[in-house]
Amino acid sequence: MASLLVYYAHPGHRYSQVNRFMFEAAREVSDIDVVDLYAEYPRHNIDIDKEQQRLLDHKIILFQCPLFWYSTPSLIKEWIDLVLEHGFAYGAGGDKLAGKNLMLALTAAGPEDAYSTAGYQHFDLRTFLTPLQQTAQLCKMRFLPPYVLFESLRAPGAEQVEPHVEGYRQLLVALRDGRYAVDRSDEVALLSHTNLASLISSAGALNE
Repeated sequence: MASLLVYYAHPGHRYSQVNRFMFEAAREVSDIDVVDLYAEYPRHNIDIDKEQQRLLDHKIILFQCPLFWYSTPSLIKEWIDLVLEHGFAYGAGGDKLAGKNLMLALTAAGPEDAYSTAGYQHFDLRTFLTPLQQTAQLCKMRFLPPYVLFESLRAPGAEQVEPHVEGYRQLLVALRDGRYAVDRSDEVALLSHTNLASLISSAGALNE
């Protein structure tokens, strides 16, 4: 059984300039499970029992999506509202996700320096992700630093997209193989293809 579950959520998949290539790369990685949420639930009729079983069957849950209005696409929010039930994910008896890891792979339209107190977004990117981090903490999960590409709507060329997609593939393989240093995740706020190597071991398994 695969240890890594990737949820892909992009309502405009065919128009994507980056996410669709990341999604294709994820589907080519063996021994992980990849779910296209908008393809599986086009009418948002989420199968709660099925999704809860998926969570039980995996150690690492990764959501890949664009950043929409400082949050995730709406289907992820609805998925959280329905699937992470009291008594399952939190509250009395709700410890089914304890010890698992939650991670995001995001694309953001704005430049990196916009996401700061001095930039036009006024907050750093991690601040916008606080609700998701707290969701993980309430469910007793570890929130791993997100893998991010900024300026994703500026018609990025191959010189920008290809290293990011390849870094994403390397990240998924490392997560699958236990070569990602989960216990050192607090050393970085955001991941990209430029700093990914600092948390990946070239050989052997970590945190298994």
